[in-house]
Amino acid sequence: MQAVLSFVDYQRNAARTMKVSLTPDEILIDASAGLAEEAGEVLGIVRKHLYQGRPLDEARLAEELGDALWCIAAVATARGLSLETIATTNIEKLRQRYPADR
Repeated sequence: MQAVLSFVDYQRNAARTMKVSLTPDEILIDASAGLAEEAGEVLGIVRKHLYQGRPLDEARLAEELGDALWCIAAVATARGLSLETIATTNIEKLRQRYPADR
């Protein structure tokens, strides 16, 4: 198994694979559409497991979640947003919504 990447490293490595011929707005729509597609694939895996009695394919689930993460990174990069900041802001929102004394 490879070393764990930081959000900064992940976003930098993901950006390396984005199409250089696309404008930031084209990346924005392409990656946003890709995120919706990948979310659908994740849903399909879970639905087949829960409602069709198939074993949960965790390897495929992890692969599709990784694809969704790439799309999130691409959308963020296209808009000049940092995954690290997005994650930190989200955790702070969750801490406020769900205080530790729950």
